[in-house]
Amino acid sequence: MRSKLCALAVLLLLITSPLSMTSFGQNSGQGPAQLPGLGPSPGLTPDDRQDEQRAKMERDMAKRANRERQAQLQRDADNLLKLATQLKQYVDKSNENTLSLDVVKKAEEIEKLAHSVKEKMKAN
Repeated sequence: MRSKLCALAVLLLLITSPLSMTSFGQNSGQGPAQLPGLGPSPGLTPDDRQDEQRAKMERDMAKRANRERQAQLQRDADNLLKLATQLKQYVDKSNENTLSLDVVKKAEEIEKLAHSVKEKMKAN
């Protein structure tokens, strides 16, 4: 029994030695050999790596779009404040007998901008 185990071990060494020498010879001159399963995404196939990269790109694009949307909302809110201040000034200048056309136009402009801001917030 012992001789069979030794013979099997020698046979395994003979079989694996040429295989390891072949792979070593193929990698020479190409830099360090990469072991399977090591690298940026261990155990992933090229298709899986592409899917992972695509998902990362999509996340980055979504983050960028959210930053742009937030910046636009801030600009719109600043503009709303400015328009509301102007509306207040127009109303202060008018009296109970006169309604300025500027007041009506400014109110409509505020309404449109407020609706736009609301829609952008819903698009989240």
